[in-house]
Amino acid sequence: MQRFPLIFLALSLVASMTHAAERPNVLLITADDLGIQLSCYGDTTIDTPHIDKLAGRSVQFETAYVAQASCSPSRSTMFTGMYPHGNGQYGLTNADVGFRVHEEIVDDLLPNVLKRAGYRTGIIGKLHVDPQQEFQFDVRNGKGFGNRNIRQQVQFAREFVSAESDEPWFLMFNVFDPHVAKRKLKSGKTETYLPDQVQGIPETPLTADDVSAWPWQGIDRPEQRKKIAGYYNCVQRIDVAMGLLMETLEQTGQADNVLIIFLGDHGPPFSRGKTSCYEAGLRVPFIVHWPGLSQPHVSEKLVSSSDIYPTILDAAGLETPSHVHGRSLRPVLTENSKADWRKTLVGEFHYHGASPFFPRRAITDGRYKLIHNLRAGQAQAISSVDADKAPQYAEQLPADHPARLAMERLANPPEWELYDLASDPIEFHNRAGDPTLAEAESHLKQALTTWQTETKDPFRNKQFRQQVMQKYQK
Repeated sequence: MQRFPLIFLALSLVASMTHAAERPNVLLITADDLGIQLSCYGDTTIDTPHIDKLAGRSVQFETAYVAQASCSPSRSTMFTGMYPHGNGQYGLTNADVGFRVHEEIVDDLLPNVLKRAGYRTGIIGKLHVDPQQEFQFDVRNGKGFGNRNIRQQVQFAREFVSAESDEPWFLMFNVFDPHVAKRKLKSGKTETYLPDQVQGIPETPLTADDVSAWPWQGIDRPEQRKKIAGYYNCVQRIDVAMGLLMETLEQTGQADNVLIIFLGDHGPPFSRGKTSCYEAGLRVPFIVHWPGLSQPHVSEKLVSSSDIYPTILDAAGLETPSHVHGRSLRPVLTENSKADWRKTLVGEFHYHGASPFFPRRAITDGRYKLIHNLRAGQAQAISSVDADKAPQYAEQLPADHPARLAMERLANPPEWELYDLASDPIEFHNRAGDPTLAEAESHLKQALTTWQTETKDPFRNKQFRQQVMQKYQK
């Protein structure tokens, strides 16, 4: 009489074990302030062979946006699948004004959901999203925050993935490069810089003579190129770190069952990059390798960092909460996917530090790009980030110089900006109001309105914006 219940129990256990075995480990890799300055994305300044190798066996998305080009808000979207306007992390945690994820979605933070589902969870390096104590990581190793010792970072990763456990694992691996560093000079002043070499990496650092000015800044000065060279030297360290990390997966026998997602948390720490809604700020490398599912190719599908959360939940066999803004990337990971996918892609901005409050929305269809500056004429936006002097250098250019006008527009923009990314990828020529692009402008405005309605964007409301300003003023 006991035979059938025992058989049923045995079959249930086998099914459960099979399901557990099908769940991949998950490795989410971020690089601080990394835009698309990689050879696999067409940048010829340096070679990034290890990242290129990963891209070659993965899906490399050509056009990917972070939700907001500022660290804490950007990372909050990875942990929630929601844009900052919905999750509450409007600015940096270290702005010291209370920016944090809304209390009602704390239980749904990515590591918390995975932990409940039986995953072992870990983070190496930067978290930088509040409330940090509510993130359910079994292992935290914050020694990587501000630490460019990539060998140590990879050793931490090796220890985590090698731990004896029957549970699948989720590891967020955060590289601090190419974020800026600070040092005190003999004069007592503080200098912001990008380290050319750390522990002998790279072996042969670039100098100002080896690089060109950023096209999207148009400021060609030795001082600026020195900082740009430092940026590329940092990127070379990221590439070495990726090589060591992939080697670790191979050596520990983990390589065949790891969902890998690699991206920058936003663009370079230069004006018109980080903290802006221009391409140099929002657009990042985005590479996905899902064993047994993804087919290596370069994809033109428009993807968002908000897609990371539902993709990982999908891989873990979990349902995505209804409030999530992103979508699982599963349908677009095959080379000839005919999936019904988004036709437009959105990024936003609110705060970086405690001020200024300058909410923006940006939307692209891949060809045209529309930016809505919600407080145009009422306040000025961030003109310089991480002590970048490009805006000051721009003031020395002729009054009608395109680079100077672009820098002035960064700080004091009109309500609407429209760019043709095919003919003007550096977004120097605002075409808003141009009758020849009226159809494109109208289409993107309508698409933006639809997206704001679907994601319940509260910043459309002037009264809400006023309440936010009052709550977070310092």
